[in-house]
Amino acid sequence: MSIQDLRNAKIITAMVTPFHENGSINFDALPALVEHLLAHHTEGILLAGTTAESPTLTHDEELELFAAVQKIVNGRVPLIAGVGTNDTRDSIEFAKEVAEFGGFAAGLAIVPYYNKPSQEGMYQHFKAIADASDLPIIIYNIPGRVVVEMTPETMLRLAEHPNIIGVKECTSLANMAYLIEHKPEDFLIYTGEDGDAFHAMNLGADGIISVASHTNGDEMFEMLQAIENNNIKKAATIQRQFIPKVNALFSYPSPAPVKAVLNYLGLDVGPLRLPLVAAPEEDAKRIIKVVVDGDYEATRATVTGVVRPDY
Repeated sequence: MSIQDLRNAKIITAMVTPFHENGSINFDALPALVEHLLAHHTEGILLAGTTAESPTLTHDEELELFAAVQKIVNGRVPLIAGVGTNDTRDSIEFAKEVAEFGGFAAGLAIVPYYNKPSQEGMYQHFKAIADASDLPIIIYNIPGRVVVEMTPETMLRLAEHPNIIGVKECTSLANMAYLIEHKPEDFLIYTGEDGDAFHAMNLGADGIISVASHTNGDEMFEMLQAIENNNIKKAATIQRQFIPKVNALFSYPSPAPVKAVLNYLGLDVGPLRLPLVAAPEEDAKRIIKVVVDGDYEATRATVTGVVRPDY
């Protein structure tokens, strides 16, 4: 797999991790989940990302998950491995291990959390990871989770590194527009905000690293096709109907809402690991009605106006 394989992947799903009730990974649920995603226009899969509850996955569990999903996917779509932590040394070692493990188009490394590094500290962190391994690196810029925000200037500085190939950007559309306008030609820009998909793609983003594609991949694909065919009115209509579903999927700490919907659909992804908990039953029922049925009354009861997803 190469950067070109990723360039052709517009919808990349940040896949949940299925668990048994006792908290162990439900490997038996993976084939149905992966096939569901591929049947609904997922064109790439991110493993051990935030939506996968990666902070509560052990190192060995992540490697087991990688091996299991690679076997199921069998090269049909590119895979990305979550490799980043707030410890540069640990991130370097994991990136090296994943490169040796093989089968991944890239590794996703999050901006360091809790440490609150400066812009120079962020630059040196990602440079060190990219220097240490042949694994192509995608930066995950999500200040809502990590407290600090990488500026577009620092991002563009890192984009010059030959082994840093892209970003999952969860800041503003203004930042995204600036990055798209000034980035090197071979640097990929994905939005990590499902609700911004319409705007990001019209600005020139390369794709979406998505949670909503678990449940609404067909709508996302139809919208992207409409944009590609210059049918902006159709794409905008889909986006207007899509936004309440996204807001419902983030109306409770993620991935609780998407797991509730997937369980309802019979995909047996199970519970969450503490400190995350399932959405309360009545809230989950409303979320399902919004996401699956587009229920207007359930939408009014679940989300109000345009709510920026709270990751």
